[in-house]
Amino acid sequence: MDSLSRAGESTGFGAAGHRSKLERAPQLVVPDGTLEAFKWIALISMTGDHVNKYLFNGTHDWLFYCGRSALPLFVFVLAYNLARPGAKVRGAYHRTIWRLVVVGGLTTPVFIGLGGLVAGWWPLNIMFTLAAVAVMLLLAERRTVAGYVCAAGVSLAAGALVEFGWSALALGLAVWIYCWRRSWMAMALAAAAFAGLWHVNGNPWALVAVPIVLGASGVGLNVSRLRWVFYAYYPAHLFVLWLIRIPMSKAGYLFF
Repeated sequence: MDSLSRAGESTGFGAAGHRSKLERAPQLVVPDGTLEAFKWIALISMTGDHVNKYLFNGTHDWLFYCGRSALPLFVFVLAYNLARPGAKVRGAYHRTIWRLVVVGGLTTPVFIGLGGLVAGWWPLNIMFTLAAVAVMLLLAERRTVAGYVCAAGVSLAAGALVEFGWSALALGLAVWIYCWRRSWMAMALAAAAFAGLWHVNGNPWALVAVPIVLGASGVGLNVSRLRWVFYAYYPAHLFVLWLIRIPMSKAGYLFF
């Protein structure tokens, strides 16, 4: 989420030399304040989904459906920011990966404690999903055969371990590629990623993120950047939900 928090120049990315070939593919430019708004939308959606899952046993379908937009929005913001020119030189990849892994690790005990995981631990929480996206893109950024092979290896391995699996990784790659070189191939990869999320979620509601992103593209919203809020909020809100369940359990509520 540092690159979930990283704001910079709000210009289109990609090599100018490819522009003439790809004029038919629409340019994607999202101002920094609007990216922050995406994070808040994702944060609220995720919170509602977790309240529904951990306190109400998933009985409120509308909260579940709204929550499906959180992952694609978080992935979009991450990949968009990592695609900024000079992100690697500024150390954005390494800072982001380090912070996501640390927060993901700190969150793991309460994530496991809330239950609902296969074998008590699988899948790893969304922080590891975002970290895997960042590692994959860092390797692809090398633009060498070895880099691409390693990126594919990370994708295959991590996709089997993290929330939303290979679909989330494919979406991050699609956004990152599109920011560099607007192409219909990247759009096709994004479509395949959303099809995968449809399968994972059991519904198409992740697609709600698409009109949110496209509708806000080019629209400048005045939303300030709060660097550490998103890192701190994720483990904190899960811990609060875990605390709330203690008196609920004593009162006779059952959690599944």
